[in-house]
Amino acid sequence: MSISTSGLHHVTAIGGNPQRNADFYLRTLGLRLVKTTVNFDDPGTYHLYYGDAEGKPGTLVTFFPWKDVPHGRRGAGQATTTSFSVPANSIGWWEQHLAAAGVQTSRIKTSDEEDTLGFRDPDGLAIALVAHPQGDPRNPWDTPLVPGEHAIRGLHSVTMTVSQEDATAGTLVDDLGLKFLRQDGNRLRFAAGDGGPGALVDVQVAPDAPRGLVAGGTVHHVAWRVPDDATQLAWREELVGKGFNVTSILDRQYFHSIYFREPGGVLLEIATDDLGFNVDEPLLELGRALKLPPWLEPKREQIQAALPELDLPDENNPEVAERLAERR
Repeated sequence: MSISTSGLHHVTAIGGNPQRNADFYLRTLGLRLVKTTVNFDDPGTYHLYYGDAEGKPGTLVTFFPWKDVPHGRRGAGQATTTSFSVPANSIGWWEQHLAAAGVQTSRIKTSDEEDTLGFRDPDGLAIALVAHPQGDPRNPWDTPLVPGEHAIRGLHSVTMTVSQEDATAGTLVDDLGLKFLRQDGNRLRFAAGDGGPGALVDVQVAPDAPRGLVAGGTVHHVAWRVPDDATQLAWREELVGKGFNVTSILDRQYFHSIYFREPGGVLLEIATDDLGFNVDEPLLELGRALKLPPWLEPKREQIQAALPELDLPDENNPEVAERLAERR
């Protein structure tokens, strides 16, 4: 493979009630809502992006939240756990914080000395907070409920569940440019770039697992980083030449994307690092207003009427954001 990714760009999942989703990720997890837009393929639902102060690639989790979405099923052919990076001394704080919010957690210490706290979001999405022993230098979003000393730094890793190992492992190494690090039982770890938080993927091999069903509480796709359009185009041509069914390059307003499925069934995206979330609103006001791409703007009134109103907490208010920015 002549091109390789530097790490995760974002994870996109299916949620339920949009207000409940925003309350959990903004207040309970302390992320910032960096963009309020719609699903470009189905503008009757929101597309909510959460991340750090600027929504940098590698910090993002995004949702298509449908109020009455049926529950999905975790299984083979899916990304089954989304993990975030937190400081090494913060797992105990998070245990208490989540317990106070009524969230049940389970704590484990992995073989590589990562301290991990697992739990589910309100729709059942499997999440983990991971204190990586090498630390994480990324700057967090700082809020009164989740202070910066304990706050999420960004994505740590994703876990992909597949029924067979070889083809998926081959795609990660040969077609995404990841390195195989180690195996622990039925779990294999791969790394992009320097292999730190935000550049890791675990492959869980589960031959007897049921096939996953993408709906509420499951991951829709995992996006990997590419620096720019030219690299993405070259990568697309290389993937197509290897026989992958790759979409055309799609304009997502804040990055450009291509999609394909790896042999185990997980939907992968390659998204560009350029553009960013301040292309259509100031940095301090990210996420407060509904933003639409130019081709949907003529239908704004109709789209807004179909969307439930979102009551965003103060942590995403631009005046609060400005005060918090001054503190960093």
